[in-house]
Amino acid sequence: MNISECTSVVTGGASGLGEATARALAWAGAKVSIFDLNEEAGTRVAETIGGVFCRVDVTNEASVTEGFAKARLAHGQERILVNCAGTGSAWKTAWRSREDGEIRHFPLDKFQQMIQINLVGTFICIAKSTAGMLQLEPLLDAARGVVVNTASVAAEDGQVGQAAYSASKAGIVGMTLAIARDFMNDGIRVNTILPGTFDTPLIHSAPDAVKQALIDNVPFPRRMGYPAEYASLVLEMCRNPYFNGEDVRLDGALRMPPR
Repeated sequence: MNISECTSVVTGGASGLGEATARALAWAGAKVSIFDLNEEAGTRVAETIGGVFCRVDVTNEASVTEGFAKARLAHGQERILVNCAGTGSAWKTAWRSREDGEIRHFPLDKFQQMIQINLVGTFICIAKSTAGMLQLEPLLDAARGVVVNTASVAAEDGQVGQAAYSASKAGIVGMTLAIARDFMNDGIRVNTILPGTFDTPLIHSAPDAVKQALIDNVPFPRRMGYPAEYASLVLEMCRNPYFNGEDVRLDGALRMPPR
C-alpha cells in the first residue's frame, strides 16, 4: 500500500505511541485524522501535521460515528486505521488490607472500564472503519485497507495487578486473526503490535527507580522503546501487503517478570 495516497485515522493520537504514529503517517504523505479525548493536545498535534482533530470517546458508539463522519468530511474514507487509544491501572484480583485486615477485590467497575476502553473501544473503531473501507475501490493486490491495533506484552506476560489490563489486551490479540479472516475476501488486512516498555507520557511520569527497574528487564537494547520505533512498525504493516493476521511483539526480547 502506498501510504502517500492514503487517508488515515489514529485513535489516541494526541500523545505517546499514537502521536508518533500520526506524525510518521503524515511524514509518509498520508492525510491524518486524530481521535482523542484530549482536545488541547490533539488539536496541537493535528495542526503541526496538517491533520484533523476529532474529539472521540472510543467507548461510545455515537461518538465514534461522529468522529469518522468529521474525518471523512475533511479527508474522505480512510484506508488506514491505527488503534492506539487505551488505558491502564493495577489492582490485585483480591487481597487482605494491611490497614484493617479486611479482604477486598478488584473494583468491578474498574475492570469493566478497562475492558470497555481497551478492547471494546478498539472493536467499535474497527467495525466502523472497515464498514467504510468495504465501499472503497480496491488497489493493487485487491487491497482496500489495513488496520493496526495496539495490545501489549501484558497480553502474554501479565504481571501482579494486571488481570484487567492483560485481559483487555489479550482480547485484542485474540480477535486479530478472526477479524483478518472476516475480511479475507475483501482486501482488508488486520495486524496487532504488542509493545513492551516504551517511553510514553505514562511511563515518563513514573519515579526514576521504577523506570530503571523496567529498563533492567530488557535484554537488548537495554532501554525503553522509542515511540518512533513503534510507528516504524505501523508503517511496515501498512506497506507490506503480505503482513496480515499477525500479532507482533516489539519489546527488545523482554519477558515480564511476575512483578
